[in-house]
Amino acid sequence: MRWSVAVRDAATGEVLAAVAPDLVLPTASVGKLLLLLAAARADGAVLLRRDAVAPVADSGLWQHLRVPVLAVHDCAALVGAVSDNLATNVLLHHLGLDAVRAVADELGLRATGLHDVVRDVRGPGHPPQLSTGTAGELSDVLARLHRGEVDGGAQVLHWLAAGTDLSMVGAATGLDPLAHVDADRGLVLRSKTGTDAGVRADVGLLGGPRRALAYAVLASWEGDDRRDAVLSSMAAVGKRLVHYVQ
Repeated sequence: MRWSVAVRDAATGEVLAAVAPDLVLPTASVGKLLLLLAAARADGAVLLRRDAVAPVADSGLWQHLRVPVLAVHDCAALVGAVSDNLATNVLLHHLGLDAVRAVADELGLRATGLHDVVRDVRGPGHPPQLSTGTAGELSDVLARLHRGEVDGGAQVLHWLAAGTDLSMVGAATGLDPLAHVDADRGLVLRSKTGTDAGVRADVGLLGGPRRALAYAVLASWEGDDRRDAVLSSMAAVGKRLVHYVQ
């Protein structure tokens, strides 16, 4: 089991707690955060066809809908809300991985990036991971979004507000997974998660009456399924964060 964890004061960027913050781990869909930043800077009204890319399964709603065309920012909204794989690949087809890499470079990220499209089967000729990152870099990005220092950051946080996956750090908040755009229990949560075989990752902003925290909690393991233990540990981290912001 490998962990990379970092918690920062979102207002100052000061690291408050960390475990192996510079350890590079697979982050599954967390790398889509960089795609959302690229999308926020694009013309959001341009219409994109879902048949521009091959079908892809797992997370997402667009594959289940009848509508064949969505605007750029509607695709991004699906990625922010349900980590939509089809919308992700359509956006990548439109924007290009180079635009996403440019965002990472602008942010000064050395170990964090989105490396490929989402694939049902990742073969030997493909990048081994959809995305990788470190908790140190990812928590810094979230803190900078909180402070309004990143072009397009406010739009990305708006998309993340609809995020439905509260199975990890967010489990400790008790918020409604389907409706937590507004503050509830004095808490405001904006997060992006990633799930793959042997991977659980959660990065976000948690705000409360006392302060706002930027966090990144990444876990990776091989062999036996350890997701229950990992999710329990991530919820325990979330409980501590809730305590610190209230």
